[in-house]
Amino acid sequence: MIKLSTSRGDEDMTSIKRGNSRIIFHIDMNSFYASVEQSYDPSLKGKAIAIAGNPKERRGILVTCSYEARAKGVYTTMSVWEAKRKCPELILLPPNFERYRIASRAMFEVLKSYTKQVEPVSIDEGYMDVTDIDGPMTALQIADDIQTRLLTELDLPCSIGIAPNKFLAKTASNLKKPMGITVLRKRDIDKILWPLPVLDMHGVGESTAKKLYSIGLQTIGDIAKAEEGLLKETLGKNGSRLKKRANGFDDRAVDPDSVYDTKSVGSSTTLPTDESDLHELKKVFKSLTSKVANRLESKRLAGPTVSIQIRDSDWNNSSRSQSTRNLIYEKEKIFEVAWTLFTKNWDGQPIRLLGVTVSNVVDRVDFTEQLSIYNFEEHAKEEPILNLVESLQKRFGKEMVTRGQTQVRKPTYESKTSFSKDFLDDHKDRENK
Repeated sequence: MIKLSTSRGDEDMTSIKRGNSRIIFHIDMNSFYASVEQSYDPSLKGKAIAIAGNPKERRGILVTCSYEARAKGVYTTMSVWEAKRKCPELILLPPNFERYRIASRAMFEVLKSYTKQVEPVSIDEGYMDVTDIDGPMTALQIADDIQTRLLTELDLPCSIGIAPNKFLAKTASNLKKPMGITVLRKRDIDKILWPLPVLDMHGVGESTAKKLYSIGLQTIGDIAKAEEGLLKETLGKNGSRLKKRANGFDDRAVDPDSVYDTKSVGSSTTLPTDESDLHELKKVFKSLTSKVANRLESKRLAGPTVSIQIRDSDWNNSSRSQSTRNLIYEKEKIFEVAWTLFTKNWDGQPIRLLGVTVSNVVDRVDFTEQLSIYNFEEHAKEEPILNLVESLQKRFGKEMVTRGQTQVRKPTYESKTSFSKDFLDDHKDRENK
C-alpha cells in the first residue's frame, strides 16, 4: 500500500502542469546498502543491521543502517562500539560494493523504462522529468507504479518526491521515509519548507549553517526572507542561490548527460581512531593523494585546485583549498599542496576524517600547460627540459612553451573515483554499447 504525504491531500498531480511547470521526481532509495543486504539475505529482514567499513574495529564507523536499527537509536556515522551499546542485537556487515553496484544498475533500468529523462546523481538516487510522459496515468500514479515495481521486482524500498523543480523534489523525498511519496508545490513552501531548520535544507552543511546562525538565520523561511546583500556578504554567490531555492526557485534541468561530467576527483577516509599524531596524519595524506593521482591518471584529468576536508572528533567539518598556477595531477604535487594546507590550518584537535580533492578538472588531452623559465624546475623530473631553456630562449625569446598530453592509459578498478561516483561509469558504458 502506497504511503502518500501531500500538503493538500491526494490531489491529481496533473494540476502541477499549469503555467508550463515541469513535473520532477526525486527517487531516493531507503537505507540502500542495508536494504540490498536484506534483499540478498531475507533472514535479515526485520532485524537491526548496519554496514561498517570494518565491523571488527570497535571504533569503526557505520556507513549506513536499517530502519530497524534507527528505531533503536543507531544512526549513520555512529561508532561501532556506541551502536552495539545502544543496540546489542545489532548485526554488523562489511560492505559489498559489487552487490550494491548491481542493484543500482537494476534500479536505474527501472527508472529509464518510463523516460529517458533520468539523471543519476549517486548510487542510490536520481532525478526524473516525467512532464512529457504520454498516457493516462497522473504523476502520482507513475510514482506509485515506480515505487511498487522497485519493491516487487528488486525488493528495494524507496521514497519519491514530486515537485516542479529539482530542489523541491529533493526536499520532498526527504520528508517521508521510508516508502513515502510526497508532493511539494511552490504554493505550499511557506507551510512545509519554511519552518524547517537551515540544516534540513539541501545544500546547507554544518559550516554554512554556522555562518547562517551568525547572522540570525535559523530556519529556511529566514533564508527566504533575508536581504540578498547580507546573504551574499556572508556566503558569496551561494547566498543568492540559497535564497532563490528557499523561495522555491530552481531552474536546473534534469540532465541525463551530466553523467559524463567530472568536475572533481577526490578521496576521503574515516580513521579507525581519533588521530592527532602528525606522523600518522602525514601517512594518511600520502595515501589519499596517491589515490587521487591514480584516479586522475586513469581518467587523463588534471585540475588547478586542491582542497582538503577535515572532520574532528566532535564531527565539526572544515575545508580549505588552494589554486595552483598550472593544472596538476602528480601525487607529489598534490601532496605538497594538501599537506601545506593542512599544517597551516589544523588546530591540533583529534581528527576523525580526512579528504583530498582536485577540482575544476579538465581532460589532459584538451589542455596545454604554460611553462615559464620559472617553473621549468618543478617539471625537471618528468623530462630533461632544463637543458633546453637556453636554446629555447635564443630561438623563441622568453615566450611561453606549450606542452600537451597525448598518452592514454587504460583505467584500473583501483584507480577509479570514489565508489559513490564510480557507478556513473556504468551508465556511460551502457550508453556507449
